[in-house]
Amino acid sequence: MSDYRTSPILVTGASGALGRLVLAELTARGASDLRAGSRKPEALNIAGATPVHVDFDDDASLDAAFAGVERLLIISTDALDDKGTRQRQHRAAVAAAARAGVRHVVYTSMPAPAADHPIFFAPDHLATEEAITASGMGYTILRNNWYFENLALSVPGALAHGAMLTAAGEGRIAHGARADYAAAAAGALLSERESAIYDLSGPEAQTVAEQVAAINAALGSAIAVVPMDDATLGETLTGAGVPAPLAALLVGADRAAREGRMDSVTDHVARLSGRAPQTLATWLATNADMLKG
Repeated sequence: MSDYRTSPILVTGASGALGRLVLAELTARGASDLRAGSRKPEALNIAGATPVHVDFDDDASLDAAFAGVERLLIISTDALDDKGTRQRQHRAAVAAAARAGVRHVVYTSMPAPAADHPIFFAPDHLATEEAITASGMGYTILRNNWYFENLALSVPGALAHGAMLTAAGEGRIAHGARADYAAAAAGALLSERESAIYDLSGPEAQTVAEQVAAINAALGSAIAVVPMDDATLGETLTGAGVPAPLAALLVGADRAAREGRMDSVTDHVARLSGRAPQTLATWLATNADMLKG
């Protein structure tokens, strides 16, 4: 296994939750030449990392930021629209990395991205993966399953109404903790030499009923699971004031679970990070308050 602790490493999206966790992991593991990329680098204060300006809509900023970088983490942007913005941004970053001579790029993708995936942003990840694999750079693609933290999108409403609405049926999701995925990304930046794709997951795949049982146990709540079909779930969510894009995401994730697209449990987090991933119950023991809204 290689050791790239002294290599110039850049993490994009450094102001976000995942980016900060990755940089903290890299620092703790002795990385000595870290750059933290952000559209607003002046707002960053990350120990052990030099802030640099990275704007995925500005090729000049990408060329300047990536110059001299050997190992690059591209964290997917938050440009979730119907105009192809995210694909354009990611392709621009990949092209700039190749121009700059980056030797290895790590990218945060999603489970089994496909053109027909029910989660509407899956084509963005598919297109980015294709651009990376065609770029000639070495790569590690991390297909991150759903974060435990994403439960904060639905659990506060479920607590308020005493019901978790779902169209997932008996489908399972191999949730994992954001911190564990960050540790895996740091491990990839510091050790991966050969190109590979990893499916990152938690240690178990759970149905919505099993997730809710764990949440009820942690919070002392009594959320009931209410099955629905996709259309009814979408109409109910938007009728309750949930923004249409978020409702579409929640319905799409339930359908993906129902279709078996998010249930793969692997040892890839442990392989890259060197530690076992947390179970939902373990994560809830210290993070349950995050779900109260």
